[in-house]
Amino acid sequence: MKRKDVLQGIIMTMQRELPFSVIERDLQLSIDSEQIVTVSGVRRCGKSSMMKIVANTLLGNGIDRKRILWINFDDERLYGMPADELDEVIQAYREMFPDIPISELYIFFDEIQAIDGWELFVLRLYKSYCKNIYISGSNAKMLSSQIATALRGWPLEYQAFPLAFDEYLRFKGVDASQFTEEGRAKLITYCREYLHASAFPEVVLMEEKSLQIRKVQGYFNTMLFRDLIEHYSLSSPETVRYFLKRLMANLSKPTSINAIFNDLKSQGKRLDKNKLYELADIACDTFMFFKVNRWSESLIKENARSPKYYFIDNGMRNAVIMPQSDDDGKLLENAVFLHLRRHLDPMKKITYFNEDVECDFVVQQDEHIEKLIQVCWTLAESKTMQREIRGLKIASDVTGCKDCSIITFDEADDIVSDGIEIKVLPVWKWLLSSPFE
Repeated sequence: MKRKDVLQGIIMTMQRELPFSVIERDLQLSIDSEQIVTVSGVRRCGKSSMMKIVANTLLGNGIDRKRILWINFDDERLYGMPADELDEVIQAYREMFPDIPISELYIFFDEIQAIDGWELFVLRLYKSYCKNIYISGSNAKMLSSQIATALRGWPLEYQAFPLAFDEYLRFKGVDASQFTEEGRAKLITYCREYLHASAFPEVVLMEEKSLQIRKVQGYFNTMLFRDLIEHYSLSSPETVRYFLKRLMANLSKPTSINAIFNDLKSQGKRLDKNKLYELADIACDTFMFFKVNRWSESLIKENARSPKYYFIDNGMRNAVIMPQSDDDGKLLENAVFLHLRRHLDPMKKITYFNEDVECDFVVQQDEHIEKLIQVCWTLAESKTMQREIRGLKIASDVTGCKDCSIITFDEADDIVSDGIEIKVLPVWKWLLSSPFE
């Protein structure tokens, strides 16, 4: 079969599937922005579904399905297609619908990173023919920074994540009100589950626990080999795997790459220490991890101190490494970070405070510190409460920030200590709202 026939078959199949069967997500992609809309993020977090939601909306707004051109380049029949033959996509469509101008189309290129050198084609298509282009990709070739460079500042970028808590409830079909006793009990139960489970959409829809575990383990191996080892030509897969597991195990704590290097060295593994620092950065670039620096008024000092690393999905972490005694607190803090990061304005950043005492999260824009947040599973013990309050108090004194809170699993209170007002919030309730409202 000729490639043009394959392309026409894919176009027709996708048009016939409209409207797509998808569950709504909180993140809504722009429609009619007349910019190249890109969706980046970790594998399997729902980027394609977000584009399908756009296509459904267009159909609901009266756009003829014939004006929707959707190509999934992950189709094995397109394997090995060179970039200089991407024009065949447009030629194939024109043969099918000769009376519809390309300028009136809504074009969706899914998994376009499978085509080496796709960027110039998309840029030429946008500049010369069509202003409604959506692209997504699932591996390191679709990194946000690479997209911006390749498309020279044209794209409107979105970053996708696995499901937020309210989306998790939606996918589970849970309808509960936080204003009734029964509803609160249900939300608390599902929040406990959410903190330990995977939030990848496909996994959430699975009912069997064993299948969920195997699925996220498969995701992890794909990220490990395709997005890291193959793309960056890394040697020693087992060393890379060990390194990633160490970052996961040290979740929420300052991480010394040098200490991991020494551990590997003691095991007789020879490698360049600088390669480990590069590997940590690559793991963040592929959206598996997020690096959080220690706060300092000096940017040089901030970047020189040991960072923390947070992971993209609690359930994947649980499926890849052995359980630890303090996992509840770590998973809670990871979930709080992901919620902050999901809603974070590009002009803001998250750091952590550590000057003899620690404050888990410092949210700031430029020099202005907006929020100080502690995360603790429970404040039931007086010693624990005093530690968390002291961390906020000293961080507040140093930074000048008065917006202080402690996120717990299921405790709520208003505390005043040394003139500092502190809100204690249950995570199941906090996760259901924007952290910056």
